[in-house]
Amino acid sequence: MESIKALSVLDGRYGRLTEELGGLFSEFGLIRHRVHVEIEWLKFILKDLKLAEVDGSLLEKLDSLSSDLTEADAAIVKDIERTTNHDVKAVEYFVKGRLEEAGLSPLKEWVHFACTSDDINNISYALMLKKGKEVVATQLEELLKAIEATALQHKAVPMMGRTHGQPATPTTVGKEFVNFAWRIRRELEILENASVQAKINGATGNYNAHYFVYPEIDWISAGERFLSKSLGLEPLLFTTQINPNASLSFILHSLVRSAATIIDFDRDMWGYISLGYFKQQLKEGETGSSTMPHKVNPIDFENSEGNMGLAISMMEHLAVKLQKSRFQRDLSDSTVLRSLGSAFGYYLIGVKNSLKGMGKIAVDQAAILKDLEANPELLAEPFQTAMRVFCEENPYERMKDLTRGKKIGREDLDRFVDDLEKVPEPFRKRMKALTTPDYTGLAERLVDLYFERIQQG
Repeated sequence: MESIKALSVLDGRYGRLTEELGGLFSEFGLIRHRVHVEIEWLKFILKDLKLAEVDGSLLEKLDSLSSDLTEADAAIVKDIERTTNHDVKAVEYFVKGRLEEAGLSPLKEWVHFACTSDDINNISYALMLKKGKEVVATQLEELLKAIEATALQHKAVPMMGRTHGQPATPTTVGKEFVNFAWRIRRELEILENASVQAKINGATGNYNAHYFVYPEIDWISAGERFLSKSLGLEPLLFTTQINPNASLSFILHSLVRSAATIIDFDRDMWGYISLGYFKQQLKEGETGSSTMPHKVNPIDFENSEGNMGLAISMMEHLAVKLQKSRFQRDLSDSTVLRSLGSAFGYYLIGVKNSLKGMGKIAVDQAAILKDLEANPELLAEPFQTAMRVFCEENPYERMKDLTRGKKIGREDLDRFVDDLEKVPEPFRKRMKALTTPDYTGLAERLVDLYFERIQQG
């Protein structure tokens, strides 16, 4: 019941769906990453740059300060912040205090050496982003697998197309799912391969303090070494006091595109369920409507659509806002960055609910076939195309007069074919043998081609 008073649904109603993000993007997660960065930087200037004499056992003690951080420790940091009114300085003082307790007082003043607060902050958020994108990528891959499995299973099931919501040229169930799979797979690859950048170059990005006290050190190379080897991040050299967040923006825009694709998918699934093309599994005890007992609503796809909309709104703002700073820095980025976890949270809820919806559906081939057979006028497209090939007069206009805005029967089409003058008899027989379920073109081959190409890498 602790979540019953949660201000946000991310920690309340949907807390079970976002729990893997809590340790990353929460206040505790931010403090934990800041402590980790302070310790790693201290280790680097001691071990790599050798700015002070230490033995190996001391470095092991430093590791434990970072790895053993508890929520109680984070609470101490927050207590210090009430005095400093500066969150990063509070972390610095906390680490110094821990060094004193561990008998490492001589190392205290090497903590936060030559750093501005955003050196610690931008690296912390970079590490959080790196882990966060792995969390959502894992879930996105699960959704992709579910869509691909459905595509493969139903690659040959013919289905009427619906352009502008109206009966249109047939496709297959599998081909329509592959369309979404291709889009999601592309963004997943971008997300997984996207590097995360960070900087550690001081108050205005020029290594001023570093160079003043140790001009003999190649600080540019040292910073690159620290970021890449110690933390697995891509070094960023050209900055003001703050990271311009280009890599963050790149990742967020990829997530925006995949979220938009999932909304498109959710809406199509909603529509196909509405048409009866897909049935939904019933769950014992579940209610679809408070007053209409018969209803089985596509609530998972609706939930996904709504939460993906929130994710897109937040991510678009973050992606644009976080690339802007007045002169060498202002603090408007800092407060916005604290909502990064919320954006990831809404995205994660959206992916999980779409995946949940996928687990409830089954294709109703009988309903799909019934719709196809009830619309023989769909064959107006191939018939007028054949008429063009054999030089029949006004093929499009004649088929339009026969079919536009009308419900016709198969016998109407057959009579029309019989009256053709220039189409050879063998081809007319072929036209009369064609049915709407047969008229799916290369849809099945395209599904196979998709899987062939992903196998090839």
